[in-house]
Amino acid sequence: MNILTFDIEEWFHILDNNSTKTEKEWSNYESRLHANMEKIFELLERKNQKATFFCLGWVGRRYPEIIKRISDSGYEVATHSDLHQLAYEQSKKVFKDDLEKSIKSLEDITGEKIISYRAPGFSIKEENKWVFEELIKHGIEIDCSVFPAKRSHGGFSSYGHAEPSIIDINGIQLKEFPINLFKIAKKNIIFSGGGYFRLLPYWKIRYMMKRSKYVMTYFHPRDFDKDQPIIKDLSMFRKFKSYYGLSSAFQKLERLTTDFEFLDLQEASQKINWDMKEIIKL
Repeated sequence: MNILTFDIEEWFHILDNNSTKTEKEWSNYESRLHANMEKIFELLERKNQKATFFCLGWVGRRYPEIIKRISDSGYEVATHSDLHQLAYEQSKKVFKDDLEKSIKSLEDITGEKIISYRAPGFSIKEENKWVFEELIKHGIEIDCSVFPAKRSHGGFSSYGHAEPSIIDINGIQLKEFPINLFKIAKKNIIFSGGGYFRLLPYWKIRYMMKRSKYVMTYFHPRDFDKDQPIIKDLSMFRKFKSYYGLSSAFQKLERLTTDFEFLDLQEASQKINWDMKEIIKL
């Protein structure tokens, strides 16, 4: 089962960096979202390929025409938070307010209920697992925020499950589609989105895809924008992570959607027998 998803945010929505942290700083940068979205729309239309789009509420208010086009084209609109902040840095009230605002902003455009969520930077971990309760309270049925390995932002290595499962927290349940892992020499490799996808050569990605029963992809419009400006105050390591492989990423995505079949999140959920899935009690 291969699932195709995109996180809809601007090129400057880089986490854990002072010059790109909040809405105030974002006004310093040019918008490149429309041009980058056109590449994605053209590819999906050409391939007759469905996908799920995790969208910022901020994008919905600033560029409602983008969200409307996603929805009118028959793609699923999900929420990626409102202001793209790390969930583990937020209090319960701040998280709740952000979630409510994102859901309302997107639903006002699409007229459809938002039922799926992904945290910015996969920023749910053991310390803020209360987020799952808030998601359920706000009508979210499917979460895609668990990154079951160590990472700079978040990382929920104790989750212990890298395939669809059911989260049970204080007696209430949520369907979880975590990021997939691939084990090589006892090390877990991530390859299915973002910087990992840009870093790895296509032959290696194809090799791991062919040997994986479940793959959750996650791409950003900026992943395919080789001409985007360089944010100067990033460290050398962050610049490498943010800009490496931009020139070849879109070609790799084209090959990926030719070589493999993909579902959107709702199709994938409907194909799963959830009664047979592992229940993870948190």
